[in-house]
Amino acid sequence: MDVVLHPGDVFLSRSTSLLGWLIRMCTRSFGEKRSKVNHVGIVVEAGSINQATVVEALIKVCRHKLWKQYGPPKTDDVAVYRARNVPPKDMEIIVAEAQEQVGKKYGFGKIVAHFLDWLLTGAYVFRRLTQNGDYPICSWLLAHAYAKAGYDFGQPPGAADPDDIWDFVTEKSEYYECIVKLGSLTRFADA
Repeated sequence: MDVVLHPGDVFLSRSTSLLGWLIRMCTRSFGEKRSKVNHVGIVVEAGSINQATVVEALIKVCRHKLWKQYGPPKTDDVAVYRARNVPPKDMEIIVAEAQEQVGKKYGFGKIVAHFLDWLLTGAYVFRRLTQNGDYPICSWLLAHAYAKAGYDFGQPPGAADPDDIWDFVTEKSEYYECIVKLGSLTRFADA
């Protein structure tokens, strides 16, 4: 199976770690079905699944091969979605903005703000106070990059979390198409 990822493609992942589980629990709205993912990132350089380069917020925002972080022997599930009808000039803005974030330290305070808003049943209160872009988290990085070109995931960039982004890309097929279904990248090991 030969899958080529393009700059601007959105990748979402689900880990089996306790932290991943906690993020999925705290990004789920009351009454909403379980969150599928706990992390997001963006493809910044085209390539096959084992050659494409991504930007994501880990301990700091880094640029690396998707395969290096999520390929075998890793078992995290990964999905990739591609925006439909985004002109190349807008995609260049999105990718450039994501790459501008590389090297910044992770925004642990934003995670706390997301949790506090979750306790307030999803009110956009504490996250509104943490709009500083000096310390990004994964969902802020992606949503902010897309917002720079005038696009959103159904939420203000500072309010979007991985579950919001998942819901948007999976439910809005007129805007996003699935390139890689959620699952382990080990299925591409021989590709």
